This record gives sequence, structure tokens and C-alpha cells, in this order.
Amino acid sequence: MEVHHQAAPAVSGGEGSRSSAGELLARCGAGLCSSVAGFGRKLGKIARDDPRRVAHSLKVGLALTLVSVLYYVRPLFNNWGLSTLWAVLTVVVVMEYTVGGTLIKGLNRAFATLAAGFLAVGAHKLADLCGAKGEPVLLAVFVFLLASAATFSRFIPEVKARYDYGVTIFILTFSLVAVSSYRVEELIRLAHQRFCTIAVGVATCLLTTVFVIPVWAGEDLHKLAAANLDKLAEFLEGLESECFGENGPGENLESKAFLYVYKSVLHSKATEDSLSNFAKWEPPHGKFFFRYPWSQYQNLGALSRQCASSMQALASYIITLTKSQVTANSSLHFRHQRIREPCLIYSLTALVFSQHPEANLELCLKARTACGEISLNSAKALRELSAAIRMMTVPSSAKTHMSAAIKAARTLGAELAEDDDLAKVMHVAVVASLLSELVVQTKKIAESVDNLAKSAHFKKPEEDTQKDVVINVGS
Repeated sequence: MEVHHQAAPAVSGGEGSRSSAGELLARCGAGLCSSVAGFGRKLGKIARDDPRRVAHSLKVGLALTLVSVLYYVRPLFNNWGLSTLWAVLTVVVVMEYTVGGTLIKGLNRAFATLAAGFLAVGAHKLADLCGAKGEPVLLAVFVFLLASAATFSRFIPEVKARYDYGVTIFILTFSLVAVSSYRVEELIRLAHQRFCTIAVGVATCLLTTVFVIPVWAGEDLHKLAAANLDKLAEFLEGLESECFGENGPGENLESKAFLYVYKSVLHSKATEDSLSNFAKWEPPHGKFFFRYPWSQYQNLGALSRQCASSMQALASYIITLTKSQVTANSSLHFRHQRIREPCLIYSLTALVFSQHPEANLELCLKARTACGEISLNSAKALRELSAAIRMMTVPSSAKTHMSAAIKAARTLGAELAEDDDLAKVMHVAVVASLLSELVVQTKKIAESVDNLAKSAHFKKPEEDTQKDVVINVGS
């Protein structure tokens, strides 16, 4: 009996150990499956957000497959030898997402390779005249001087923006050819093979990028400019409905999405500059003709970011004031019947009367209506400007809303200036001032879009003549 009781725990312990190991493996397997499923969902989201990314991946595979033929076909390999691998390398480093990006890198690589090859052969011929002892010294001097000068040229802003990749390829090619010329006998044949295979790689990239589901940087830049204006308009529309409308600001105004929509506009400069640089290299396509005024989009983007900066200041001020509303509401309780709309001006008026009970209440109420008109008309103007850019039409209808916004801002400014003690309505005056600044920025944006429409020859919308007459009379 004692032996039986001693053996039983040993068996039980072995089963428990195997059970724990099985549970651990099951948890690891479940965790691995969950990670793989999450990664798959992430890839699916990326593909759904922009299906062109999937097409670009397939185009890179297609281009690499095509240039691999140079290595697999015996006659081509016998003619170019191992230099055929440079075509594969060229496709890997040159292929970009947009046509402009591929074109700028491809041309930079081709011309830089050609120029560096000629200079390297010339350097070899000069060094060869110095004899066996002087040749390596002179080659080293040439490499030092040209590599130093080319590297320094990369600090020039214009070279950095457009030709940085070409300068890098120039340094690489010249150094390789010049150094290898000391040991290689058939230098010209080697340089010819390398340039031809690189040219084949560049041509394959360009043909694949341009003719197989092309992605134009110019179109993306055009859409980005319109999307930024829509985001600015969304901020002003939210301001009118949530802060100056009948619904008024709730307790969670800080969590409203419209108060932060301008941030993507502030962070769009890098993407905008990159797309503008690529677009300048692209051939005419669609509605974008040769020498299209792409620089106008950069000017429009700069004005949009200035407007977004003013929105950032206004949003911060509004959030701060709404947080202070709770402490000031009790001071306005006895006069709450005269302010029925729970709008932002109610919050501002509460703050005013908590410190100055004798302040001009009617002026605060007029400010509510004027601020709403400014926000609404500015938003409508930005929406019209965005639609005009998308449709490539002259933005004539935006002038009507701009005139109304400017008129409301001037009227509000005059009424505030006539107040005997402006300090008593300072909170209202600050909001009005920030909104007036937004009107000024919106007017500059409208002027920039007008300049773009003239330079890009936007078409006039139908029934536009009568609209122009009404706008000119009103202004």
C-alpha cells in the first residue's frame, strides 16, 4: 500500500507538467495567430486606403522581372556580362511611387553615370601619361578633388532639392571607374557596358511607371491643395454650429474633432514640397499642360498653413474660455433669461459680467450673430475655393461669401471700437479679432486661388457672367 501511494503522486505530477506545457503552447499559438491576423488587417487597411500602393508593388515586381531577362538570355549576357546586374540594381533604387519621383531619379542616375564615366576615362588617360609610378597618385588626386567638390555642391539648396541623388551617383560612379581603371585593361568597354545596362534599367522603370497604372505627383498635389481648404472650412463650420449656433458648446467641447482638424494642414509642408518638386519633372498629362504653374500650389499651401496657425490660436483660446465657464455661470444667473442660446458668447458674457456687471450686454449679443456670420461665410468661401480647384474652374462664386464675411468683420470691429470701455468686453473682442484675422487669411487664400486659376487657365463655369456682375456691384 505504501508503494502504491508513493507512485501515484509521481504520475500525477508528470500529467500536470504535460498539461502546463500544452497550455503554454496553446497560448503561444493563439498569440501568434492573433498577431498574424492583426498584421493582415493592417495590410488590408493600407491597401484599402490607397489601392495604388498595391499596383505600385506589382509594378516593381514586373520591372525587376523584365530586366532579369538580360541575365537569363545567353546572347545578352555574353554581350554585357556581369554588368547586366546593374540593370537590376538600377530598378531597385530608381523605382518610385510617383511618375515624377521615378523620372527625377532615373534621369539623375543616367546623366550622372554618363558624366562621371566620361570624366573617369579622361582622368585615366591623363594619369596614364605620368607613367606607372605617377598614375595612382594622380588618380587619387582626381578622386579627392572631384569627390570633395561634388559633396560640397550638395549643400547648395537648389542642388539639394533637385539633383542630390544625381550628385551621389556621380561620386559613386567616378570613384569606382577611376579606381578600377588602374587594374582594368578594357576600361572603355567596361564603362560602355555599365552605362548601357543602367540605361536599360532606367528605361524599364520609366515605361512601367508611366504606362502601367501611373501615379502622378501633380494630381496628388492638386488634390492635397483642395483637401487642405476643405479642412479649414470644416473648422469654421464646426465653429459656427458648435460655438455660435443654437446648440452651443457642451461640456466636452475640448473633445470635438473640428477643433483639431487644422493640424494636418500645419504638417503638410514636407509632402507638399516633395510633390511639387516631382510634379515639375512630369510630362504633360490630363489637364496639366507643359510648364504648369506648380509653384502656385506652394504659395497656396503657405497661406493655408498661416490660416491654420490662426485657427490654432483661436481653438486654444476657445477651449480655455469654455473651461472657465463653470466658475462664471453663477454670476450671470440673474440675467440668463435675456440670453436664451447657450452659445460661446454666453460663456464669454458670463466671464465679462463676473467682473463687470455694467458691461454692454447688447453688444455681446450682437457679437454672437456677427461671429456666426463670419465663420459661416468664410467656411462657404473656402468650400467654393476647394471645389473650384478640384473642378479647375474660376472661383467666382466664392467672392460673394468673402464679401459677406469681410462686411460682418468690419461691422463688428466698428461696434467694438465704439464701446466706451472695451476692457469690459475684452473676451468678446479677442474672439472677434481672431475671427477677423481668419477672414484676412481667407481673403489671401482666395486671391492665391484666383492667381492659380489665371496661370493654369481654369475654365469659367457656365452662367458665370451674371454672377460676376452681382459680385462687382456688391463689393
